Amino acid sequence: MKMSNYFSMNQAQLAQEQAQLQKDYAAFQSMKLSLNMARGKPCTEQLDLSKPMLHMHDYTCADGFDARNYGRLEGLPEARSFFAELLGVSKDEVIVGGNSSLQLMYYLIDLGWRQGFVDSIRPWRFFNSLKFLCPVPGYDRHFRITEYFGFQLISIPMSPDGPDMDMVEQLVAKDDTIKGIWCVPVYSNPDGYCYSAETVERLAKMQTAAPDFKIIWDNAYIVHHLTDEICECPNILTLCKQYDHAERPLIFCSTSKITYPGAGVAALAASERNIQSILKNMEPMIISFDKMNQLRHVQFLKNKQGVLEHMKKHRAILAPKFQLVKDAFASQLTPCGDIAHWTDPKGGYFISLYVQPGCAKRVAELCKQAGLTLTGAGASYPYGIDPADAHLRIAPTYPTIEELKVASQLLTVCVRLAAVEKLLGGKK
Repeated sequence: MKMSNYFSMNQAQLAQEQAQLQKDYAAFQSMKLSLNMARGKPCTEQLDLSKPMLHMHDYTCADGFDARNYGRLEGLPEARSFFAELLGVSKDEVIVGGNSSLQLMYYLIDLGWRQGFVDSIRPWRFFNSLKFLCPVPGYDRHFRITEYFGFQLISIPMSPDGPDMDMVEQLVAKDDTIKGIWCVPVYSNPDGYCYSAETVERLAKMQTAAPDFKIIWDNAYIVHHLTDEICECPNILTLCKQYDHAERPLIFCSTSKITYPGAGVAALAASERNIQSILKNMEPMIISFDKMNQLRHVQFLKNKQGVLEHMKKHRAILAPKFQLVKDAFASQLTPCGDIAHWTDPKGGYFISLYVQPGCAKRVAELCKQAGLTLTGAGASYPYGIDPADAHLRIAPTYPTIEELKVASQLLTVCVRLAAVEKLLGGKK
């Protein structure tokens, strides 16, 4: 059946389209599918890229230290140097941790709440209320951390240049209970946007009522490029130092989607004053992180150039998957009129799909009933509530190409069916 603009159809034509879509949908249901486009998981082919790292047997560091033993809470010197180059900071401004950058983020929010930072007047828990800024759509696990500690989550609209800085500056200037902002500056989760130089500078120089305001700068996708156009942001720590806000940024990254998601290495960068304070507060918790894994990663990836070369292999696997999904959207949704739009990321792990307001939950429900799992509608917003019920986070990375072809076609049928239902007044 030839597709037409739904908004130019009369009720009879829409009803005919609905009947055809229901037949198409029933055909997918009969296939008994079990497909997953939910979380941004690397596929098996990507995981296999790092197999050589597991054959390492020599755990003697450059200075003779045995990485199998206790000690060096701050991380191995070569690992600190590795992440310092990746993040554009000095070695003394880095702590190399375990396998999870999210765990480090949790620990530092906990530290601010329990103990406070070097620039805190008092621990955050002694405030009558606490607030945190959340660019939306954003990363659900970020939001969950601050929600867990009782913060009121304030949504900040995102644009291709980053969060709405007029709104951010206005809020932080007058309210000392706003303690920070979550940021994924390069290939944001899930839109795939890159913060502009102006946005980064405004974050660095803005005046905040809270002297200990923190920018949680999650560089999760700093080297995860999908095109020849390399997206980079100005160095947030350098700019914050320039504007006398050296203690403001807390910078994170990990190798989770470079090597192994469950067995990578995470790192934290901050001012040297912050680093020394954080290490002091870590000492009662742990003697040291997994230094054997740190050394394996350094020997395998070597340096920033080595990482970029390794990521070209990831790109060769992922770029066709992203293109397949975008092509399916363009061919199956665009002819139907303005029933959906989507982002065109140049890196990262996700595509944001925006459907008709009030339809995202319905699309996710239809997909689930036909055997396709998506991230829950609303998950990219604080408290899991998308006021417009329009956003879906699409992760093309894990399925095979053949699975992705089926999943994309099913998804477009569900989007069209939900749109037709809405135009018919909710009749199903």
